[in-house]
Amino acid sequence: MNFKSLHPILWSENFDETIGLQKDEIEIMISKPNQYEKLNKIGFSGSFYFNVENADELWEDLKTKTNICYEIETFEWGMREFAIYDNNGYILQFGSPASEN
Repeated sequence: MNFKSLHPILWSENFDETIGLQKDEIEIMISKPNQYEKLNKIGFSGSFYFNVENADELWEDLKTKTNICYEIETFEWGMREFAIYDNNGYILQFGSPASEN
């Protein structure tokens, strides 16, 4: 058996205010929970990490348009990254190797 892809589905009670994310080969779907899924609260015990070509360029585009979790910086593991919150409180991180920025 061969697995072909993974498409996370995030639950949202603010469905009309939330957009799905699709860019290049990345896709995150948004859904209200169905009758089989129990929703006590919106949440995720982690974050979504996007490897991008140029984190600095994306930071310049998003920094005034979003709710910032942490600003762009270079970490000791060699990644240049930042994080934002979406309108449901999910953390979206974006990073690229520091040598590429």
